[in-house]
Amino acid sequence: MLKKSPYDVVLSRHVTEKARVLEQLQHNASNPSVKKCKSPKYVFIVDKRANKQEIADAIEEIYSERNVKVVSVNTVNTKPKERRMRGRPGMKPGFKKAIVTFEEGDSIEDKV
Repeated sequence: MLKKSPYDVVLSRHVTEKARVLEQLQHNASNPSVKKCKSPKYVFIVDKRANKQEIADAIEEIYSERNVKVVSVNTVNTKPKERRMRGRPGMKPGFKKAIVTFEEGDSIEDKV
């Protein structure tokens, strides 16, 4: 069986406003309902055929210099959406995103 490159499994990091809120949950102590969330969560765009174990292994290999440990992976398949381009109907492609939870204290970003 051919071993996939981790960059074939994890295509890019998905940075949106909602993804940034997930990343900052560990620092939010003022809201009692999210105070219990000690682990950071990051969102990535992944290959549609990748399973959760492949995603976890790829993330740990890509960020091996940071020594991160993946606790869990949740995946979401987003459907293609209809768009109009120059008055003609078209489709925006769907994609698969993975919400990856790291161990407490782990981070893939530099501390500010």
